[in-house]
Amino acid sequence: MIEMDPMLITEIAMRGKRIDNRAFETYRDVQIETGIIGSAEGSAHVKLGETEVIAGIKIEIGTPYPDTADEGVLTCSAELLPLASPEFEKGPPGEESIELARVVDRAIRESKCLDMKKMCIKAEEVVWMIYVDMDVLNDDGNLIDCACLAAVAALASAKMPKLNKDGDKYEADYDVHEGGLPMNGIPISTTFAKIDGIIVADPNVVEIKAMGARLTVGTIDKAGEIKLCSMQKGGERGLKIEEVDKIIDLAVVKGEELRKKVRIAAGK
Repeated sequence: MIEMDPMLITEIAMRGKRIDNRAFETYRDVQIETGIIGSAEGSAHVKLGETEVIAGIKIEIGTPYPDTADEGVLTCSAELLPLASPEFEKGPPGEESIELARVVDRAIRESKCLDMKKMCIKAEEVVWMIYVDMDVLNDDGNLIDCACLAAVAALASAKMPKLNKDGDKYEADYDVHEGGLPMNGIPISTTFAKIDGIIVADPNVVEIKAMGARLTVGTIDKAGEIKLCSMQKGGERGLKIEEVDKIIDLAVVKGEELRKKVRIAAGK
């Protein structure tokens, strides 16, 4: 999307419109494709409008953390490729990529969608390690939701390596799979921006530059209910209680819309 004056975006919003003609509560078109990386246990390519993210899942055998000795390990990382935006630079992970990985990690981890105890092979010694790697291919705004969709679709469609045991030695057979990950529910992140008092869903890149505040709400479907699992505030300005309540209500509705797309793409 071309560079635009944030004041113009605000003026357009005050007239009840958005630069791309969407309604305030409408998401851009979502496309999800899974199984795109043959060497990964799970993978997904997601386009949210023109924002584009690829996620890959690698599952390996490793050592548990001392404070969770009977649980597997989940690690999320994100890379903002320089080709995705002129604002992204080469080098070690910056503040934006660290925040992106942490917010996606929080939605997945706090939702308890993965039964990490089932990822334990031998307590205190051997567990399955789940690595979620996200690469941003194009940034046209709302990287959090796009990356979360890619990560969750990749997890939901992932296959477990077969475990081989020889005495006290454990190995993973990557040529044979034992089924999917032990998942219970699909966590979804939904992001909303506040532009001069107006709440808009799925802000694009120019709306993000015009916003005063941002709120990302994570939801998950469990036992026939939609539950909140995470929240992340962004932007320099605050949100009123009634605005947060409105965003939570919208997150439930929009989360369900996105969740259905993930289930279809992952064959769930």
